[in-house]
Amino acid sequence: QVQLVESGGGLVQAGGSLRLSCAASGRTFSSYAMAWFRQAPGKEREFVAAISWSGSTTSYADFVKGRFTISRHNAKNTVYLQMNSLKPEDTAVYYCATTWTASMSRTPRSSPEYDYWGQGTQVTVSS
Repeated sequence: QVQLVESGGGLVQAGGSLRLSCAASGRTFSSYAMAWFRQAPGKEREFVAAISWSGSTTSYADFVKGRFTISRHNAKNTVYLQMNSLKPEDTAVYYCATTWTASMSRTPRSSPEYDYWGQGTQVTVSS
């Protein structure tokens, strides 16, 4: 069993930055691909970014490329999402997710591929 706890959400003005963190516990973190998803009110959950367990490969949704950066620190069992140039449409609950994978470069992009989820952290961007 893996437990995930997100932090770092909050209220920020458009153009500002936030860094989300997701702390994992319960299993060997380094064997797990990690991802961030988000869900805005009235919308389906959508993929934001993913990172392979080795950290060598990342994948981003088109709408965050060049603005968001995903990274991980395996020794700290933590994954991060640095969000810059935030827009009001980035307002959502952001979820951390993880899944075990044998491939050091795999970065799944669909939510059914992930086995464990955090409770989410609210990000609100004001215009």
